[in-house]
Amino acid sequence: MASLSLSAYQGQEEKRDVLQNCEEIISTLSKDRGWGTDHYYQYEGFWYPQIFLEGVIWAQANFRARDNDIFLATFPKCGTTWVKALMFAIQNRENYDFSSHPLLTKSPHDCVPYIELLAHQDNPIDYLDAMASPRFLATHIPHRSLPKSILNSGTKIVSVARNPKDVLISYWVFSQKIRSNINKLAPLPIEEGFELFCKGIALSGPFWDNVLGYWEASLENPEKVLFLKFEDIKIDTECSVKRLAEFMGLPFSSKEEQEGAVREIIKLCSFDNLSNLEVNKSGTFGVGSKTDGKFSNDVFFRRGQTGDSKNHLTPEMLDRLDKITKQKLGASGLKF
Repeated sequence: MASLSLSAYQGQEEKRDVLQNCEEIISTLSKDRGWGTDHYYQYEGFWYPQIFLEGVIWAQANFRARDNDIFLATFPKCGTTWVKALMFAIQNRENYDFSSHPLLTKSPHDCVPYIELLAHQDNPIDYLDAMASPRFLATHIPHRSLPKSILNSGTKIVSVARNPKDVLISYWVFSQKIRSNINKLAPLPIEEGFELFCKGIALSGPFWDNVLGYWEASLENPEKVLFLKFEDIKIDTECSVKRLAEFMGLPFSSKEEQEGAVREIIKLCSFDNLSNLEVNKSGTFGVGSKTDGKFSNDVFFRRGQTGDSKNHLTPEMLDRLDKITKQKLGASGLKF
């Protein structure tokens, strides 16, 4: 059966009503076993749980970019929470004192919303329209599936990727918590998660297609897309923070650097600091007012380190992932 896409509806009705047709679109799509949910669905070549897929379709129809918007676009578990915090602190460093900063009492995910989850909020368009410019937003949507207004505007995109072996383990641990705590599903054995990941089935996966899209976009238009690796940010966080600020159009002045602004941002957004804040230990993140989905904020904090995959995957698994990565990314020059 040929699957329907968003374009099948555009021009036939008001785009703001597209979300009402999600069930019909989804009913035509290929599906496979899910990670945190029963099933994932393939849309425009990428895989999603239903709640995210509904948001992708909504965003494609409704999101209207501004030329000065700034986006963080990531594959899940590539350091999204950390980089959200860093970029939010960079953007708002003149608005808040470090001793009373919003990041001390709010999750980075509440400070920087995912556009695809706004579909499950009341009046999302009004919410977006009311945001002061420049808006700082986030997404897991692959580059080629982004709303056209993002691609055709002056919107800047920061993309962060990570070694797929570590991504797999972090995504598996995260999904186990979602399966047991929210959806009351049986555990997903690591062997099954490994096979799903290798097949490309993960939120906004295949991983390799997702990161390659942003990597190529950064090469084609480096003024619009900045591509960073989680591992490089870990190695030299100060340089990375300065690079982010420069790309965002908010470079640090010599005075700020001398007064330690960069170091203060790094300290505020460090894994040790954020993970030990009460809001991130006992608070919750609501998927949307129209859903019952809520995550405990602590699911977004695990280790914040590199190389943990060797503690969970067999040598054969590690070798297979290396071979897939070489096959998928080898010609592009992107390496992990």
